[in-house]
Amino acid sequence: MNRVIMSEIDIVKNLQVIRDKIQKAVQKRPAELKFQPRLVAVSKTKPKELVIAAYNAGQRHFGENYVQELFDKGNDPELVESCPDIHWHFIGHLQRNKVNKVLAVPGLYLVETVDTEKLASTLNSAWEKKEKSEKLKVMVQVNTSGEEEKNGCSPEETTSLVKHVLESCKSLELVGLMTIGMYGYDTSKGPNPDFVCLKKVRSSVCESLNLNIESLELSMGMSDDFEQAIELGSSNIRVGSLIFGARQKKVSISESGITEGVQNVKLDQ
Repeated sequence: MNRVIMSEIDIVKNLQVIRDKIQKAVQKRPAELKFQPRLVAVSKTKPKELVIAAYNAGQRHFGENYVQELFDKGNDPELVESCPDIHWHFIGHLQRNKVNKVLAVPGLYLVETVDTEKLASTLNSAWEKKEKSEKLKVMVQVNTSGEEEKNGCSPEETTSLVKHVLESCKSLELVGLMTIGMYGYDTSKGPNPDFVCLKKVRSSVCESLNLNIESLELSMGMSDDFEQAIELGSSNIRVGSLIFGARQKKVSISESGITEGVQNVKLDQ
């Protein structure tokens, strides 16, 4: 119990530190970009008690990378009761055979990682069957760094995928573009090229499809670079370790025994 109470105190402090940094970063932006970015608290591998503590401190948007973890937390009776207005973001790679499990999460707000037309169509069909009055919010994920281990469509494919979502997926609401920048970029070298790339991709998409550029959000920026992402126009930042603390190594059990490994080290939000 004492450990949970201490965690609550730390999370309250950590959230305030992040919020203060967000406001300072917003003030450095041009006047036309003085909108308030959305903070997504990435709670992957963290227990529900810490999610509840953050919710009690005023946080509403939470992100999860793993389908099963999102499903378990999102359907946990205590969490559902304690956090009635929670907004879940799925920010990990989504396989089409896991779509129904993600859509079965109460409070699902946004799927940020649509990277193929097939996935978009699968999400559209599955959401349509639920006969919801509102559309499912999605983002198109773009692999701006070109790293093979990262998911996302290429910058060149983005316009085609966006067009497919807008024209062929009537149960989806496209709200923006998302990227996971190259891990460990030294911001002292200048603007992060991945963030610059995503901005250019958005401009190209909007010009090609005659869209209002303000209609497409940019989801970019994590614990180590969210301030610069905000300065460059991000409207959705994903911060985990600075709020919840460093993640524990995941322990996996296989036929050959127990092995320890950190999953998605380069994608640590």
